[in-house]
Parts: sequence; C-alpha cells; structure tokens
Amino acid sequence: MARPKKATPAKTPLAAAVEAVKETAAKKTQKIEETVYLQAGGSEWDISDCKERAVAAFVAEGHNASSIKKLVVYLKPEEGKAYYVVNDAENGSIDI
Repeated sequence: MARPKKATPAKTPLAAAVEAVKETAAKKTQKIEETVYLQAGGSEWDISDCKERAVAAFVAEGHNASSIKKLVVYLKPEEGKAYYVVNDAENGSIDI
C-alpha cells in the first residue's frame, strides 16, 4: 500500500525573508572585478595598482601584510606620488 505524500508547507514570510538574506550574503562573498583610473595632466594611473604597490612598499620595509587593518592612499598626480598610511601609524610614499 502506497503512503500518501506529505504536503510541503508553504513558506512563511519569515522563512522567505531568511532565505533572501542568505542568498544576498552568498552574493556579497563573490569577488567583483573592478578597475578605477585617475586621469590628470595627460597621464593615467590605475588606482588598484597604486594600492597594491603601497602594500608591497609597506611589506618591503619589513612589516607583515597581515598586520594591515586600515590602509589609506592619497594620490598626488602633480607630484607623481602616492602617499599611504597604514593603521593610522606607519606611512610612506611610492612613485606613480
């Protein structure tokens, strides 16, 4: 004798909202490819490259990249420099 199928309950509004939040969180973990350029005075700089080079300069000074909790990069195209501040304490500059 076949058993009758159990009816699947309809999703409650709360369950639907929880599922939507989980889907949104999963989408946020995907890495977005981005490129930002600064153009000034007939020159162009890749901002992502400047950030990576600032981190590399910080590491070249003997620091660990994993110690970076906050990184701020200031671009000064008129000077051809990018100045960086790491963790509100360490600073330096790179040529752009």
